[in-house]
Amino acid sequence: MATVERSRAVAQPGDLANGAALASFLGAGIGAFAMGALVILSEAGLLTAPALYAPAGGLSGRTTFAVVAWLVAWGLLHSRWKGRQIDARRVFAATLLLIGLGIVATFPPVWALL
Repeated sequence: MATVERSRAVAQPGDLANGAALASFLGAGIGAFAMGALVILSEAGLLTAPALYAPAGGLSGRTTFAVVAWLVAWGLLHSRWKGRQIDARRVFAATLLLIGLGIVATFPPVWALL
């Protein structure tokens, strides 16, 4: 229960607020997961990303959507967490999990399981 109270606590004058920094970490994890999810959806035929740059094909659309997801997640988290003291261990664990899932989803052997 103490970690929940600490994660939502406003940083005191002597404390360093880490919410803005942790928002960038978790935003990166969400962006990586979005890229993996977009690749899986594209390979399954459920989503066709537009070719924003013809030589790159649909990859340019998928990466653009993933960057937009990253920026939106980062912006929303930053606006909610700035000036707060957040439990870093939980955010780092969630970030590593999301990045790992995003990376695994981009490997072709994973697509073969569809």
